[in-house]
Amino acid sequence: MDKNKTKVTFKGNPITLLGNETKVNDKAVDFTVLNNSLEPVKLSDFDGKVKILSLFPSIDTGVCSKQAHTFNQKASSLSDDIVILAISNDLPFALSRFCGAEGIDNLITLSDHKNLDFSTKYGFLIEELRLIARGVVVIDKDNVVRYVEYVPEGTNEPDYDRAIEAAQKLV
Repeated sequence: MDKNKTKVTFKGNPITLLGNETKVNDKAVDFTVLNNSLEPVKLSDFDGKVKILSLFPSIDTGVCSKQAHTFNQKASSLSDDIVILAISNDLPFALSRFCGAEGIDNLITLSDHKNLDFSTKYGFLIEELRLIARGVVVIDKDNVVRYVEYVPEGTNEPDYDRAIEAAQKLV
């Protein structure tokens, strides 16, 4: 499998990202992940919408929890033409439990744990941990990537404002 050349660390240690690096102006590749009911969901299911992909290692950690809460809060004031897909390699049951307990209801949580289809196609799979690296990808209504952030240190938060601003410009 190809190795992404993006330099990312996790707790200060260099990590290897597997898959193709996602870049602005790339055509967004369709992928299949699982929803909280274990049903397959594809990127193409959201055709015609602006998609913000909120990517994180594990919902049960402080930074990932904050990322989910922040995007959930910001989603409440966004256009109906924008959808936020929160993707990790957590089991769907963990995502469902967390969102239910925390009142996260403006995000669509999706799991890539089964086939790693998203994380390998978009270059976010951490080889050493089999987790998704933290980042954000914004895809326009025509399925072209318009914003990409690989967070340089996995324990830091993404730039929420830049991602939201990029998405709002596409509506």
